[in-house]
Amino acid sequence: MDTAPLAFSRHNHSHCVSDALDAATTLCTERGARLTPLRKQVLELIWQSHKPLGAYAILDQLAAQATKPVAPPTVYRALDFLLEQKLIHRIGALNAYIGCPHPDHHHASHFLLCDDCGRAEEIHSKSVSRSIQKAASEAGFTVQSQSLEVFGLCPDCSPQDKHDA
Repeated sequence: MDTAPLAFSRHNHSHCVSDALDAATTLCTERGARLTPLRKQVLELIWQSHKPLGAYAILDQLAAQATKPVAPPTVYRALDFLLEQKLIHRIGALNAYIGCPHPDHHHASHFLLCDDCGRAEEIHSKSVSRSIQKAASEAGFTVQSQSLEVFGLCPDCSPQDKHDA
C-alpha cells in the first residue's frame, strides 16, 4: 500500500510541535527566509491542536497571549509566509490552516477530515495522485497542484460496529 500510516490513533503529540518548529527554523535558514518570532508563534499555534485553524481563531489566540494588539493583516502575512515556505497547508473547504509534516519536499495535499472531532490527517498516496493526474490528462488539463479534502469520521469517532466489519 502506498499510503503512509495514519496517525489518528498512534500520534505522539509530545514531540511533534517542537520537531515542527525545529524543522521550520532549519528550512527557513537553508532557504534564506526569515522566520520571525510572530511567524514562529503562528506556526506553533497551528501545530498545537492538529485541528485546522482559521485566521481569526489564530488571531484570538495571539491576542490572548500578546501584550499589544495584533491586527488581522499581520496574521494573514504570517500565514502567507508559512504557506510560501510550505510549512503549512490551507484546507480550502474550511478556510483554515494545518501544519505540514513534510515541509522539506513538494507533495500533493490530501487530507482526511473528521466531521465529529475536527481532527485532520494528511495522507500521502501515490495512487490517488496518479489517478488525479490521469483524469486531468484525459481531460486535456495540466495539474499545477493537488489538494483533496475527504470528510468522514476518524477511528475515535466512528461507530464501534464499523471497526468490527
